[in-house]
Amino acid sequence: MITEKQEAVLKYIESYQLGYGKSPTIREMREHFGVKSDNSILKHLKALETKGYLSKDDTPRGIALLNSVKEKLNAANNLIKIPVLGTIPAGGPSLAEEHVIDYFEVGSDMLKKPQGSFALRVTGLSMINAGILEGDFVIANREMRAKDGDIVIALIDGENTVKRYRCKEGKIWLQAENPEYSDIHANEYLQIQGVVTTVIRMY
Repeated sequence: MITEKQEAVLKYIESYQLGYGKSPTIREMREHFGVKSDNSILKHLKALETKGYLSKDDTPRGIALLNSVKEKLNAANNLIKIPVLGTIPAGGPSLAEEHVIDYFEVGSDMLKKPQGSFALRVTGLSMINAGILEGDFVIANREMRAKDGDIVIALIDGENTVKRYRCKEGKIWLQAENPEYSDIHANEYLQIQGVVTTVIRMY
């Protein structure tokens, strides 16, 4: 257990390290907390070091990066920028400017295969029983091969849609996950443009 003052010192060090990429000096901590003596700060640092919350040497900025800071920095470094496509033209996902409407960052652990991933915003209610609602973002990968039962982004007769891919006995069709919507069979053209791997909902 640490005292309230020790916790305040620890939080200040964490905030400083995240903001500046280095540790505060004793003087900076003393000025931040409005104390006149270095001994007050040194006492708290010694207690935190004894309790295993930090380690330090005798240099002015000798407090090592806190474990909590390392975790946050590692998480930030593992972010991947995913293009949000307005529409997907025939031929597959295009990163051309006219098709990319935005980008957002997600942790690499949320993606089965970062390379080849893109996102679309869902419209309509045809996939609600699969937990995909209107306004959600689906992340799909254009390099994955669709299997029966996968949720996919497809171009069918000129329109993009998100549906469940069905392939049985040589027949291919798209299945909605809402009983109010019918299955879709291509009249002329069907292209699977990506297999959905992640659903993101903004609140």
